[in-house]
Amino acid sequence: MSQLDRFSDDLLKVFSKKDGIIRKRIQDDSEESTEADIKKTTLGIYVIKHESADATEDPEDVGIVLEGVEVLSGLGNVALATAMLVGLIYSLNLTYPQELRYSFEVLQKIILELDSKKLSNKAQSLKTKLFT
Repeated sequence: MSQLDRFSDDLLKVFSKKDGIIRKRIQDDSEESTEADIKKTTLGIYVIKHESADATEDPEDVGIVLEGVEVLSGLGNVALATAMLVGLIYSLNLTYPQELRYSFEVLQKIILELDSKKLSNKAQSLKTKLFT
């Protein structure tokens, strides 16, 4: 948790400079379409906020989805959900989804400092941006 806290401000600064889409946001969706999106999710964290909530308000719910199934809910914040997701990945011996490989590489090797000696070019580039 402390490592996530340590890097969160710098990560937000780096991501805010990107021109492309960094994350998928579901806005003004019906409950049915949100449930359909969850069923299509291989591995992820979801955050539910009230429509009128501002950025400083706590989310209504934070949870984890594995293979289209909500496996944990009521986690309170994204940092705890991230830590729990990493724990689930290791305890269930899951492989990272191909489309999220760089995200999980950064989480594992830069944030958690596990096996951090060998980084892909993309992860090394982000690490350089974080530490400058």
